[in-house]
Amino acid sequence: MDKNKIVFFGTHSYDRHAFSDLNTSNGYDFELIYHRSFLNEKNADEIHGAKAVCIFVNDRADRTVLTKLKENGVELLALRCAGFNNVDLQAAKELGIRVVRVPAYSPHAIAEHVVALILTLNRKTHRAYTRTRDGNFALHGLMGFDLYGKTAGVIGTGKIARVLIGILKGFGINVLAYDIFEDKEYEKAAGIKYVTLDELYAKSDIISLNCPLTPENRYLINKDSIAKMKDGVMLINTGRGPLINTEALVEGLKSGKIGAAGLDVYEEESQYFFQDKSDNIIADDKLGRLLSFNNVLLTSHQAFFTKEAMHNIVDTTLANAKAYFEGKELVNEVKAK
Repeated sequence: MDKNKIVFFGTHSYDRHAFSDLNTSNGYDFELIYHRSFLNEKNADEIHGAKAVCIFVNDRADRTVLTKLKENGVELLALRCAGFNNVDLQAAKELGIRVVRVPAYSPHAIAEHVVALILTLNRKTHRAYTRTRDGNFALHGLMGFDLYGKTAGVIGTGKIARVLIGILKGFGINVLAYDIFEDKEYEKAAGIKYVTLDELYAKSDIISLNCPLTPENRYLINKDSIAKMKDGVMLINTGRGPLINTEALVEGLKSGKIGAAGLDVYEEESQYFFQDKSDNIIADDKLGRLLSFNNVLLTSHQAFFTKEAMHNIVDTTLANAKAYFEGKELVNEVKAK
């Protein structure tokens, strides 16, 4: 009997090793086919007879791509991530392609990366490391502030945000939160306060974006919202790049309204992130401008990248595919509204 095939797009060596190892050790026994290139309309025909395709955050799964996948016999689109803003769910529904995801691989990994960005930007350890390596032990430009007693605004209070809030509370930080779905029981138990976005902007020393990207919150952080923030606010984004209007962010940094920015995501990241571009010129002017600021810390969508998270991503993705091929309930399915 032929093995069920899964074709992967946008893979790297760590993906291939992790999936191949767990596919064997946990007895999934799929035939796994890997592409390094991101899925798009030009390579959507390279399916090798597989009924399942697995993608990540920078792969494209719009109507054109999904139509090509369907024409080539694809029945299942498995995302090895939590977000699904790069998938046209309505088109998938119309074409009869089921879509599954990994809803919670490690909220601790993301939350801890948020705190790493905050601490690095505040205490400027990235700059101190470079200086001392060159024999410069001066302290000018390295002053930070006590986190204790400061106020953090957390936008979105899902699993990741709740882990983050627990860590922030451990520092003695006051937490204001915003979510379109307020959980009053959690609010009381966690000792936080749900507020409006305007109040959160006005009172927060640090703002962290921990919400999914939707059509409604695209460019949530823009010229108007930045104007409502405290002078010198620290802005952290580990959600999705288009939550922030980069041009408005650059202007806020130039004016000093934004005192520091920690970004693990970028709105045009698909052209750069997860790739080695060190031998190339950065042609993206906005990205190049962000990289020029010494108070901006940009990481390459690595917040998820821990051993535990990778294991959970691989195991859940393969389990989702196994459930589909065995005709079982798809507990991690996402559908068009």
